[in-house]
Amino acid sequence: MTKGGKMIQYGRQLIEQEDIESVVSVLQSDFLTQGPVIEKFENAVAEYCGAKHAIAANSATSSLHLAMMALEINRNDLIWTSAITFVATSNAALYCGATVDFIDIDKQTLNLDVSLLEKKLQQAEANSNLPTVLIVVHLAGAPADMLSISKLSERYNFKVVEDASHAVGSSFNSKMIGSCEYSLLSIFSFHPVKIITTAEGGIITTNDHSLNEKIRRLRTHGISRNDSFNDGREELWNYFQEDLGYNYRMTELSAALGLTQVSKIDRFVSRRNEISEQYKWELRTLPLEFQKFPENAKSSYHLFIIRLKLDQIKKTKKQIYFEYLENNINVNFHYIPVYRHPFYEKLGFKKNHCLEAERYFLDALSIPVHPGLTQDDIERVIGTTRTLVE
Repeated sequence: MTKGGKMIQYGRQLIEQEDIESVVSVLQSDFLTQGPVIEKFENAVAEYCGAKHAIAANSATSSLHLAMMALEINRNDLIWTSAITFVATSNAALYCGATVDFIDIDKQTLNLDVSLLEKKLQQAEANSNLPTVLIVVHLAGAPADMLSISKLSERYNFKVVEDASHAVGSSFNSKMIGSCEYSLLSIFSFHPVKIITTAEGGIITTNDHSLNEKIRRLRTHGISRNDSFNDGREELWNYFQEDLGYNYRMTELSAALGLTQVSKIDRFVSRRNEISEQYKWELRTLPLEFQKFPENAKSSYHLFIIRLKLDQIKKTKKQIYFEYLENNINVNFHYIPVYRHPFYEKLGFKKNHCLEAERYFLDALSIPVHPGLTQDDIERVIGTTRTLVE
């Protein structure tokens, strides 16, 4: 039997009247896809992040795939990423035929451990097996150490792509994540549980003009209206497929929702930070650990992750998970180490490939954090957590 009031979700969208009106206006317009709102949305995201270009797509997964294709990743390439991320991060490289490997996480930041990355790069250089691309994940919205990673990329000549699916509204060294200050490409997700939503959707930001053009072409079947192919005619049907692309376009409806949501990023992120600070203060004496990040970074707090000191609590994570559910609090776990999934085991990965990721697997949970939470909701989460782990 469940206890407490309504189910408190770990994350959900916050849709307001202006969002609804924006979508309705598109439904009443001439264009439901490939219209003017997509460009407005892209420009709004680029301006917010301080990037030169933004290219919208129908998901963050397709955005990651487009990024890999634009960088011409193939079966001769090796792609590294964090062991703790959603499978889409590494899947995007596999779509292109590349080989993937994983970097263990730092116990405090939960992002890839830069010291272990450096050691792995040293070994890879000695074995002439350096990665082509490192996909950096900003887990839960907490920025990774992009400055150190950028320096390593220059030394070892690999490209940096940011999987910033969690990190709309985050910043590092006073630069917004998505500015591509330290990377070639950044990818955001607009799934309903993320900071803002387009229902389903994603976007790529970049400062590289040629990558921008290539990604736009790949997003639409590899087709462009390239005048260099024109035989002198100017008919509208003179379009040409230059590459093997996909239909990864975002709809006007999604872009309309995103356009109004962009103006709320700072408000939503501020509220997530307020809730997170309250959690850290109220739960500070419990046998828990919280994600940490440098003072020069600001997290969007897409997730609020707690790590259970199980030796003091004397319960398993599974027990605590179901006790939260019994109290109508929907906690979650982000994420299983990618290499532990059966598909990746078939590729040859074994348990304990990354030791800190294994420990994280045993003791981490995500508790509710989103701007739709009421103060009563927050106090219920705090009170229930105290009861379960004290």
